[in-house]
Amino acid sequence: MNMMSLKGVARAMRRRLRDEPPLRLAAARADAFLVSYPKSGRTWLRYLLSCYFAESAKLGFEPDLTSTFRILPNFDRDPVRGIDAFIGRTGEAGLPLILVSHLPYRERLFLDRPVLFLVRDPRDVIVSAYFHATRHKKSFSGDMAAFLDEPKYGMAALIAYLNGWAAGLAGRPHHLISYEHMLAEPMPAVAGILAFLGVEPQPEMLARAVAAAQFDRMRDKERDGGIPGHDYDRNDDQSLRMRSGKAGAFGEWLRPDQADLVLERCRSDLSPRALALLAATGVDLAR
Repeated sequence: MNMMSLKGVARAMRRRLRDEPPLRLAAARADAFLVSYPKSGRTWLRYLLSCYFAESAKLGFEPDLTSTFRILPNFDRDPVRGIDAFIGRTGEAGLPLILVSHLPYRERLFLDRPVLFLVRDPRDVIVSAYFHATRHKKSFSGDMAAFLDEPKYGMAALIAYLNGWAAGLAGRPHHLISYEHMLAEPMPAVAGILAFLGVEPQPEMLARAVAAAQFDRMRDKERDGGIPGHDYDRNDDQSLRMRSGKAGAFGEWLRPDQADLVLERCRSDLSPRALALLAATGVDLAR
């Protein structure tokens, strides 16, 4: 490791030590966490829930892809997207504090708070992650085969994340959500989330939130305003956060042997608890 790399590691460690105490204070106040591996459908679920809570709390506005963070903030200190952006429990109808995170499991950071855990077919996750890295963030330039083997983005990262959280969810109140169930039956899927949060679902309000979060409508909002903190070509369909909105579309981008490899790696490397989480997606991962 060269001197510049050592300096980078030292900066990251100082930043982590500085940020963890206020994050733990926020975690102690949280009603729940919404946790997922990147590219599992979090943007859609966050937006749908923010539309519901904006109406139920009488906030007076329909969220866009920036103000959604004021209702369901990230579990970080970003002033626009993080904890400091949260509108708070003000007015007659307060908002639950649902902190949203892609962070790997750390007990001392997430404390004992309830968790909404979102999963998606790992083949679709890998494809979406590939386009995010190559077209949205431009942080990777290899092909799909190289991406699958890339430690930071590929299968090793996905497996480590799922194994860590599968262990962390054991003995903790949690509610499992699959992207596939949300697509097929959004009303009952979100009603289950609200019930887990102790919120009695209001069917008409929920129907309006589901309608507001339709894929084409969200894609138009993204093209118009983008995602805060991200600079990317919003005219490139494959660079958008709202890229596909489908389940099982991985076959357009993964060769059959690559799709099989994703499943074989999951079967061989995921813990039984992690495999049980992915079972909610409907993918056959029986060993």
